[in-house]
Formats: sequence, structure tokens, C-alpha cells
Amino acid sequence: MKIIDCRNMACPAPVVTTKRALEEAGGEAVQVLVDSGAPRENVTRFAVNRGFTVAESESDGGFALTITASGAAGNEPARTVTGRDGKTVMLVGSNCLGDGSDELGRLLMKNFIITLLDLAELPDRMLFINSGVLLTTEGSEVLEALEQLGNRGVEVLSCGVCLDFFHCKEKLVAGSVTNMFTIAESLVGAESVIRL
Repeated sequence: MKIIDCRNMACPAPVVTTKRALEEAGGEAVQVLVDSGAPRENVTRFAVNRGFTVAESESDGGFALTITASGAAGNEPARTVTGRDGKTVMLVGSNCLGDGSDELGRLLMKNFIITLLDLAELPDRMLFINSGVLLTTEGSEVLEALEQLGNRGVEVLSCGVCLDFFHCKEKLVAGSVTNMFTIAESLVGAESVIRL
């Protein structure tokens, strides 16, 4: 079993290193040493979303994640994104819409997100980065709308580094935490990207 040490690595290095190790492992198990918090969550989510099984144990103040291919055969290779996947991704980079007045920008963003509920066609995924993550956390006026969008199949993801920067990771209400690797993969693999 290959063991890789991703401790003390900044996002998205643990995920990228894990991805490479899984590709090189040819279906054999890989153990990844990670710090607690976002690295542990991001690597686990990455592996599970690609069909792997993750077993974790505490190790030297962090965690050891043993990643194996699902199924008894244990020879499933890592999946990679190839070409466009037909999805529409919305990148929300601010809690304001447009330039100029921040007060007006916040009102416009609120109205935009609420208006999405009246559309027949919705984005497949909404990625919240920078101050956009403030829309997915406690105190946001669009939490109910984002929850309804999630119930209608829209995947709502907030950048973990951004949540940490604004000290609001524990206040996340709508959707889940993601990392820069997933954000980049989503944007590059999407059929269309809408940037707000």
C-alpha cells in the first residue's frame, strides 16, 4: 500500500496529491496522512465522489485515510473528468451583484437568487467563493431560497478557504464545503459557466 504525507499542505495540494497517487496506484489502496479539518474533509469527499471507500484513523495529531476501490476486486481506477459534462455551473464570487453601491448590490443578489426559484431551468451547481460564501452562512437573507434550490437538485458548494478567511465555516447553513480542486474541475468540465 502506498502512503503519502499531505500534512501541512495548503488547499488544494492534499486533493491534487491524492488524485495523482490514486492514478499511479493502479487500483491498489493508498493511505493519505492529512491534518484534521478541511484537508481531511476535502480528501475524503474527493475519494468518495469518485467511487472509492475511505477508512480513517487518528494518526500523529492528524488522520490516516485509507482509500480503496469500491467492490471486492479492488482494481477500480480513479475517475477523471474528460471533456464537457453538459452541466451549467454558476460561480458566485461576491455577496453583491454588479458594481457600484454595495447596498444595491446586496439587494440585487438577493433578488437574483430568489428569482432563480421561478425559472424552469436551473444551474446544476452553484459555487460560492470570496465574499459569496457569506450568502450561504448564518444571517444571509437567501438561505431559504438556497435550501429550496438544493431540494430541486442544485448543488450548493462554498469554498473552504473563503469560509475560513471570513471566520464563518462553523456558520455554514446552505450546502456544503468544497475545495479549489473541485471548483477548478467543475468550471473546466462544465458546458457553460455563469459568473456573478
